[in-house]
Amino acid sequence: KQWYQRRVAITAGITNNLSMSSSNSHTILLVQPSHKPTSRTYCDFETLTEALEGVCKIYEEHLKELNPSSLSITYDISQLFDFIDDLSDMACLIFNRDQRTYEPKDKEWIKEKIYALLRKQAGK
Repeated sequence: KQWYQRRVAITAGITNNLSMSSSNSHTILLVQPSHKPTSRTYCDFETLTEALEGVCKIYEEHLKELNPSSLSITYDISQLFDFIDDLSDMACLIFNRDQRTYEPKDKEWIKEKIYALLRKQAGK
């Protein structure tokens, strides 16, 4: 399965209710789909919002590979969260400009922020 090795490039024109200090900060998304250390990969994004959209894009690419003949792919947030939970590991490193360090965030934090982002998008 190669879906997890693709670098995700997403343009984001979305404002959201994430804190300005983290939403505009460089973010590295770390993904380990299986227990094999060789499955580890990463994507880097200019903002947290782009990274969260990148997680959704990774899942959408996975669904496309599972359903290559489908013209459209739909899913709900619980399916996305199940996918995240099924990954061996996923984390974000978010650059903190004040401290000049990267702050680690786990799967649960990522899911909370994705939920907030998708809720904001649905409200538009």
